[in-house]
Amino acid sequence: MNIVKNELKDLKILLRSIPGGVFSLFCISVIVMNLLANKELFSTPYLALDCGFVVSWVSFLCMDMICKHFGPKAAVKVSIAALLTNLGVCILFKLMCLTPGMWGEYYTYGTMEVNDALNATIGGSWYVVLGSSVAMLVSAIVNAAINHGIGSHLKDDNFRSFALRSYISTGIAQFVDNLVFALIVSHVFFGWTWLQVFTCSLTGAIMELLCEVFLSPVGYRVVVRWKKERVGAAYLEPRTFEEYAK
Repeated sequence: MNIVKNELKDLKILLRSIPGGVFSLFCISVIVMNLLANKELFSTPYLALDCGFVVSWVSFLCMDMICKHFGPKAAVKVSIAALLTNLGVCILFKLMCLTPGMWGEYYTYGTMEVNDALNATIGGSWYVVLGSSVAMLVSAIVNAAINHGIGSHLKDDNFRSFALRSYISTGIAQFVDNLVFALIVSHVFFGWTWLQVFTCSLTGAIMELLCEVFLSPVGYRVVVRWKKERVGAAYLEPRTFEEYAK
């Protein structure tokens, strides 16, 4: 019981220490990517890709920044918090889709099929929520472990080291995230072939990694500023943490 209380206290201080903009961006990216995952970008007999990859790299960049400054344990905890936020939003969407009102597009096309389709998409299916939740949790643990593991063996603390640990961990974790989701959802419910599952997972990981590469210099400058301004001192410094937690 004391362990649970300490972990909750640790999480409370962590969420107060992480800049609100980063945590908000993290949660928004998770919500949006899971919603966009309902739509295929394209599908061929040999390759398939959903629209979720457009923003999924944002959550991994946020995880890399948090892991670099606050540590791997903090990155996993924040990922779980974002996951719970997404689940709360999914429940809200589902409840609102059960109401008898009509979506705006109903008045454009005048058919119940359009309204029902929007309810089914926005409300979400249990298997999409399950698949995305499991995929995010597994990939968050993989990303934090690899990122921290590589970082612990690097002597320099510069952009090159930040990029190395971020690119490798993101590339692998993104593939794991896509693979787990595709196995649970796309293969079983969308009818993707095994070839599509693996090519989509790999292609999505590459595309998401390229997006992160493009904006990683921004993420690094933010982390450097955090260090200079002693952001999260209450969480990172043991003595300050003990005094803050009382």
